[in-house]
Amino acid sequence: MFCARDNLAPMDGELFHLKGFYPKPEADHLFEILINNLAWQEEAIWLFGRWVKVPRLMCWYGDPQARYTYSKVEHIPLAWTSDLIGIRQRLEKTCGHSFNSVLANLYRDGKDSMGCHADNEKELGPNPVIASVSFGDTRIFRLIHNTTKYRIDLDLELGDLVVMAGSLQSHWRHSVPKTKQNKTPRINLTFRQVLTVENKPENGLEREV
Repeated sequence: MFCARDNLAPMDGELFHLKGFYPKPEADHLFEILINNLAWQEEAIWLFGRWVKVPRLMCWYGDPQARYTYSKVEHIPLAWTSDLIGIRQRLEKTCGHSFNSVLANLYRDGKDSMGCHADNEKELGPNPVIASVSFGDTRIFRLIHNTTKYRIDLDLELGDLVVMAGSLQSHWRHSVPKTKQNKTPRINLTFRQVLTVENKPENGLEREV
């Protein structure tokens, strides 16, 4: 499915963008299911010596052992829903990679965002494969290279899939920036493979919100 010529990262990693991975009718249907049925919650993380409210709603689903810690918050996975299982199976077939967990983010409007960070926690291993699928309104997904500061902006639309792999998390940071545009809700599901408990750090890494 993925060819080297389709890699959008000019250096240090692999980045693929599949537009319309889910066709609009199916993507619209899944958006309504996800926004109404997932266990959305507000969260605070430990950042620069204080607790900071995360500017979006979140929830974590996965296999029982797929516990994930960052910024002093341990995420204990909820049991898979049938819809999340269906999405996971489709992504696994496309990516040729297994996933045991998913982080769901709900951006309620343009003020909700995700700060610049890398998914480089020890639980994910040295070169994680992360599959990220979007439902709802279009938002910018921004990547910045750590040393060259080269920037990539992707407009992630309804049903789009982004796959990050190779050494991308070691050399790039990514974000969903705030916008003054009038935005309706957008859901992003990031599927990943969390390693076993013995590989976890004692304290979660800090990341921007």
